[in-house]
Amino acid sequence: MGEVDMTTPADVVAGVVAGAARVVPPGTERDCGEPLARSHGMDGIRELLSAVRDAGLAAGNFRGLLHIAIGRKITRPDGTTLSTGVTWRALAADLKNLRFDTELVREFGADPDALAARDRERFWYSAIALAKVDSAEAVADAEKLVPRLRPLGFIIGPPPSGSIPEPTPAKPKAEPKAKAKEEKPPKKKKK
Repeated sequence: MGEVDMTTPADVVAGVVAGAARVVPPGTERDCGEPLARSHGMDGIRELLSAVRDAGLAAGNFRGLLHIAIGRKITRPDGTTLSTGVTWRALAADLKNLRFDTELVREFGADPDALAARDRERFWYSAIALAKVDSAEAVADAEKLVPRLRPLGFIIGPPPSGSIPEPTPAKPKAEPKAKAKEEKPPKKKKK
């Protein structure tokens, strides 16, 4: 075989770390002066879920909470967007990590003992599927919850278009035809 030769790049030996030229120290002319804000993304939903749980609003409003988390825009009063909706999988992971009470699924007729007990994320995913978060009942439950979230500092947007089935307008009933003969103008005689 051959020998193993331990070599180091010349830059490291000289004390220069590759990529260091791209680091902009604060206060330099290349610094834009704005603090870097962290993207809320998943944190926004976690904030909402933990605030609802801590305020005791989850019980009795769970289907509406799921609907809001998945399909609605959530902002702060100052206009900061916390979320524009999450996937079922992401919501299931958050419910697992925040250790939501599994008995909440009874609100929409699911039996917690019948769902995947050992895999909590799978449990919550199945529960979300059973909740029918796009149904008219879920939208109504969410509308009841929206005013209660405002004091907690969350502004909830309207439901997504198409989530509420549009009521079909009733067709006017045709008037029944009169059985009595109506008077007709006299026919002209031919000559």
